[in-house]
Amino acid sequence: MSAVDEVGPGVFRVRDTCNVYVVRSEDGPTGVAIDFGSGMVLDHLAEMGIEHLTDVVMTHHHRDQGQGLPRAVAAGIAVHVPPVERDLFDKVDEMWSTRTLVNDYNLRQDRFSLLDPVPVAGTVPEYRTGTWGGVRLTVHPTPGHTTGSVTYVLDRGGRRYAFSGDLIYAPGKVWSLAATQWTYTENEGPAILVLSCYLLARQDLDLLLPSHGEPMTDPDEALGLLAERMQAYVDARRPFPWDLRLRLEDPYVRLTEHLLLNETSMSCSYVLLSESGEALIIDYGYDMTTGMPAGTDRAARRPWLASLPALREQYGVGKIRAVLPTHYHDDHVAGINQLREVEGTEVWSPENVAPILARPMHHDLPCQWPDPIPTDRVLPLGETFRWQEYEITVHEQPGHTLFAAAFEFEVDGVKVLVTGDQQDARGVPGGRQEILNYQYRNRFRIEDYRRSAQLYRRVAPGLMVNGHWEPRWVDESYLDMLTRRGEELVEMHHALLPLEDYDMEADGALVRLTPYVSDTAPGGAVEMTVTVHNPHRYADRADLRPVVPAGWGVEPASSQVLLGPGEDGTASFRVTAGPRPERRARISVDVSIGDLRLGQHAEALVDVVAAADPERPGRSREPSRGYDEALTGRAT
Repeated sequence: MSAVDEVGPGVFRVRDTCNVYVVRSEDGPTGVAIDFGSGMVLDHLAEMGIEHLTDVVMTHHHRDQGQGLPRAVAAGIAVHVPPVERDLFDKVDEMWSTRTLVNDYNLRQDRFSLLDPVPVAGTVPEYRTGTWGGVRLTVHPTPGHTTGSVTYVLDRGGRRYAFSGDLIYAPGKVWSLAATQWTYTENEGPAILVLSCYLLARQDLDLLLPSHGEPMTDPDEALGLLAERMQAYVDARRPFPWDLRLRLEDPYVRLTEHLLLNETSMSCSYVLLSESGEALIIDYGYDMTTGMPAGTDRAARRPWLASLPALREQYGVGKIRAVLPTHYHDDHVAGINQLREVEGTEVWSPENVAPILARPMHHDLPCQWPDPIPTDRVLPLGETFRWQEYEITVHEQPGHTLFAAAFEFEVDGVKVLVTGDQQDARGVPGGRQEILNYQYRNRFRIEDYRRSAQLYRRVAPGLMVNGHWEPRWVDESYLDMLTRRGEELVEMHHALLPLEDYDMEADGALVRLTPYVSDTAPGGAVEMTVTVHNPHRYADRADLRPVVPAGWGVEPASSQVLLGPGEDGTASFRVTAGPRPERRARISVDVSIGDLRLGQHAEALVDVVAAADPERPGRSREPSRGYDEALTGRAT
């Protein structure tokens, strides 16, 4: 049997470690490959009337799909990969060097990744059409077999072809069930695969072309049968059935006539509807999630836009004008860049959130999304802006994190306050169940919940909605509870910490280094800023001595900063890297404030790479003017 067969005019299949599909350009004797297998496709180009391949686009990162990619690179073929899985192509050596081996609960099949990195020309544009070598393909996210899998759809000769990777093997069957198991005892992969089948079936396909298996001439039947069978598989591992089709078709709950709650997102996402047909979204993280895969690497985090078709079909939304993040955590912002790129949605961020989104890992903060999220409109704290028929007030709301805001507006006669993750809203009036959701590394301050309770009394909302729990209709007893818990929190910290001697604040960090993560070339320089807080009730001098690896340089070698009582100050120094590449070199600063010896109280990390990566988070060398001063977090 020949290794090559023509499955459609100018569309070929090469049987290899996977089915490699080649689409011949209509403009000349060139072609584009979907997946690459062992690379043997290069030995059969003449059989397809092709002189050379210009590009290869990958459906996912597994070795059977791409172990031959070094041949493609050597032949000058550009490699394009799913955005979620880029690191498993051009930085896969980092995965192998850091992959957990002992006591491992991560069941994703990352061990099927490439053995060595390959250069990548770029990522494919999800939800949009791209052109490679004269071939137009539309990219659809179809997670399930892997978190970042995509399907490519080709329109040619009046027919629609879908190159679906390992989403489906045959009608009702998959190539691997094991690949869909991402975490121990859970079934996020099978459940999200059901949703991928339903979404792909909406594309009016004529031919389904899998990476393993034969072409399917009735895609709707094939995908529908797989969704049905996989739904039964999901239900067999759950204590109660989970209607995944309904989840896709009806993801929203009306809180009022014009305020919707998206129940399918990892953190609650809210949609404010305008009579104009536009919508405004508050928070947009992991839409239509079926659970989170194990691990925190980029390939474990999949944002997509699966709930938006229902928003259009059920609520008549023509345009998603803007998205407003309450704070910077990934479960609230992961999908924002996709909204911007695919829907043209503008990002309107509170002034204390926008800098964190723009420069991830400039500060040492948890739960950051790795990609920069630019802000189109900065919203001043304490001010009100108008969108369509609504007036929205932006309130500073530290507590859960220093970099957070609450949004106040009136809709359908109800005053609403969106509070993000400030507290668990399951509190019982008069009871002790209210949980104040503070985390010290988020830069929680001792009096934050006292201040937020005061804010809630001033605003007097009828409805408070939050990031993860049921909406809360507000009464006086609830406000009393929040006031009491805020006061108790202050009292507990004063009882436990030596605040009468040192103003250490809740997180105990008197010194910070920024940028926390950066990179430079061998011999290159990084400008760093030290922010230091005087914990004394009297003026004192901070003595700062940078500490760098052997063979590195630093200027100046020491600095002194005069500080008033409880005052913050800054100093800058320039670090020059050593001559060799190095991963996560540690920079520190040894600090004394008067007679208080703190030692090496703060650290930062620098990657020394052969060429600085423009897509690497935290790479900026020189902070924008006023950036650190605006984010010291000491202002009330």
